[in-house]
Amino acid sequence: MENITLFKLPAEKGRWVLVVLGLLINLCLGSIYSWSVFVNPLMDYFTNTLGHDVSANEILMPFSVFLACFAIAMPLAGKYIEEWGPRNTAIVGGILTGTGWILASMTDSVGMLYIVYGIIGGIGVGIAYGVPVAVAARWFPDRRGLAVGLAVLGFGFSAFLTANAADFLIKDFGVMNTFRIFGIAFIFLIVLFALPLRFPPSGWMPPGYVPPLDKDGEYCECTRDNMLKTKTFYGLFICYFIGCTAGLMAISIAKPVGTEMAGVAPALGTLLVGFFAIFNGFGRPFFGSLSDRLNPSNTAIISFVLIAVASFAIWFLPSVPVYIVSFALLWGCLGGWLAIAPAATGRFFGTCDYPRCYGVVFLAYGAGALAGPQIAGFIKTTTGGYADVFLLVTVLSLIGIAIAGLFMKPQKNDSLKK
Repeated sequence: MENITLFKLPAEKGRWVLVVLGLLINLCLGSIYSWSVFVNPLMDYFTNTLGHDVSANEILMPFSVFLACFAIAMPLAGKYIEEWGPRNTAIVGGILTGTGWILASMTDSVGMLYIVYGIIGGIGVGIAYGVPVAVAARWFPDRRGLAVGLAVLGFGFSAFLTANAADFLIKDFGVMNTFRIFGIAFIFLIVLFALPLRFPPSGWMPPGYVPPLDKDGEYCECTRDNMLKTKTFYGLFICYFIGCTAGLMAISIAKPVGTEMAGVAPALGTLLVGFFAIFNGFGRPFFGSLSDRLNPSNTAIISFVLIAVASFAIWFLPSVPVYIVSFALLWGCLGGWLAIAPAATGRFFGTCDYPRCYGVVFLAYGAGALAGPQIAGFIKTTTGGYADVFLLVTVLSLIGIAIAGLFMKPQKNDSLKK
């Protein structure tokens, strides 16, 4: 194949620029993880300004709706990444994302916030998010876990920037104007960063790279329909669901757990949301690289062990130091699953139908987005506190360890081959 260049560099070097662009796009898309900073200002706005009686569960619901629509849009958008190309797909997703934020600034009811922010914004993120993942997976068959992890690092790291930016803007301009400012900025930035994105030519490989072979000496490539027939898919899906449920519980209640269980001052609680986002971001390349070095099953088990230890610690001995360490681990492991799962999808099922395959796997994230925050809210409402959330997460993690060990293995089945 003729020499290919990217940004006037040989493709094997220029492809790293595409990873950086994916990271920057995800910095915008991942602003949803700063939602806990919006909770109290939104409650004050709806209660004191508009005179609506709203509960914490109602204000957490846009977070869940957003993430659920994000996950549902991912598999539906998979075929459009192929048909429209990564650039056009990311632009469409970016415009919808920003539009959702802008329309949220005009709402006068929580119900409308579900629709314009949760549904429109969530669908926009679902369309755009798959693009950096698919681009990284195609350009980096040799270092897929690391490249995907770096591309999605921005999504997890986003709250480090956006939580503090939102807190500053809310104090100076109000919560609704903050939605508008974010929306305008996201449209401009995502469109700008999406313009250079593209896939490699069919059959392109980095110099010197030889794809791994399956047990019969052939490359393992799998369509979405064939993937759904395997035990490996269901094992990966359940493990991804458990990892996301645990992590999204922690993200949705990070600040109130700190103030109510651990005795963290409210101002420090906001700063810690940004601090935890660092772990969420860097957990992605860390666990992605670990998945390259070990394998997805062992990496999943390591993640679940860390989640179990962190959850049990905050349940058994709530205090400021334990809270900080435990939530750093929980946020980091959630970030890890956003790298483990796409890397495992490519490792187990190939890349010939990757956007559609990973889109289905990603539904586990959406299920976790619905289950995690709502279970946390239910436990808070029924018990008066968050402690039992962490006992439940400990149990789920032990189940995840068993499933990862039994089912997250390469499928030895001739029906997988294209």
